[in-house]
Amino acid sequence: MAKNIVIIGAGPGGYVCAIRAAQLGNTVTIIDSMKRPGGTCLNMGCIPSKNLLHASHEYYKAGHKFKKLGISVKELAIDIKQLQSQKNQVLDELGQGIQFLFKKNNIRFINAAAQIVSKNQVKAGDKILNADAIVVATGSIPRALPNIPVDKSIVLSSTDALDLDHAPKTIAIIGGGYIGLELGSVWGRLGSKIHVIETLDRIAPGLDPDLSQALHTILEKQGFAFHLGAKIKAIKTEKARAELLLETSDGTETLTVDKILVSVGRVPYTIGLNLEKIGIETTAQGYIKINTRFETTIKGIYAIGDIVEGPMLAHKAEEEAVALAELLSGIESCVDYNVIPAVVYTQPEVASVGFIEPQLQAANIPYKASKFPFSSNSRAKAVHETEGFVKLLSHQETGLVLGAHIIGSCAGTMIAQVAQAMSMHATVEDIARTCHAHPTHSEAIKEAAWAGVSKAIHG
Repeated sequence: MAKNIVIIGAGPGGYVCAIRAAQLGNTVTIIDSMKRPGGTCLNMGCIPSKNLLHASHEYYKAGHKFKKLGISVKELAIDIKQLQSQKNQVLDELGQGIQFLFKKNNIRFINAAAQIVSKNQVKAGDKILNADAIVVATGSIPRALPNIPVDKSIVLSSTDALDLDHAPKTIAIIGGGYIGLELGSVWGRLGSKIHVIETLDRIAPGLDPDLSQALHTILEKQGFAFHLGAKIKAIKTEKARAELLLETSDGTETLTVDKILVSVGRVPYTIGLNLEKIGIETTAQGYIKINTRFETTIKGIYAIGDIVEGPMLAHKAEEEAVALAELLSGIESCVDYNVIPAVVYTQPEVASVGFIEPQLQAANIPYKASKFPFSSNSRAKAVHETEGFVKLLSHQETGLVLGAHIIGSCAGTMIAQVAQAMSMHATVEDIARTCHAHPTHSEAIKEAAWAGVSKAIHG
């Protein structure tokens, strides 16, 4: 039976849920306070950062890589104003694309702030909407540090760092996670000296340790300065600069920079939704509690994406969106959370899916780790992209693929092959015996799989 569904939030979770629900015959209204649909991902996250990463990498290649290829570039320069202009044009075009999909699927879009009034009513601006089901997909916002307030001038959030009109001479990035490393890559290529301050003993701590260490080494070669195991004792800002006092295992250190980027993760965005008043329970970390069918503690109200527990990734939200839309339409559906890939869009890229070695060790799962370096891959060699490797983790007894960890120029695209293999419960031998086109970067996956079976062919 078709339902009247109201969705709060037009990011990857919300708009994908809206489209799938409408395709299945439901009446759908989606509400978002941003004029351009697409949520954080499109407006101030995934898309603008990848655009700037691409542009800055092209600039870097022109200045550092072209000469080896016999290409001469005279008077190389960067126009930050044009850089930002083309970025915003891309965002407008993608936003218009989502609006087109709304019209195509007869989805009503309301540009307003939303508040849940009851289990079957939502207030959108001055309108009260009735609903058979309410879906909350409001995403997340940058985590704030109470002792380092963002002033948008010297101390920036990740959103602010996407809109700079020049490359500062020096930037201190607080937090060694993927957002800070990506934004550091952008401005580092454009001329900024990047300092990364991380309280833990390694960057990107969620990655497999081999990937984390390899990324650290490569980024250092690119000019990053890492301050690991460091705590910020004090910050003083004056004359458009900031002075940070760091405490490390070696003592204290003073760092003077032009900008500080606070990049210490994100938190669920539930402000103004009226959750507590209507009885929707949240965790101590602010996530909305849901059951296995995405239903909150109030029957008929559901939640997906960054506001529920799990990795804060756009594609995770999209998978939940499709599953929920189908459940609401009477189709049994679910998400395999063991096969959610993650990518760090530095250069080279880093991609991961499934278990990392410490998790397998902690669970006493017998496994085999097999590697293949891109330095032995013919395509990587041909295009001078030999940094990195493919690492596969497989069950010691059954050969089932348990995880994959890739650092290389095409890692973000390549990881999909292993994710699909894992979804189909493939073994390393299944991958090894699958014909791969030559010459391609993906042959490194095949070779790592052969190494997991017996020995790599080209190793």
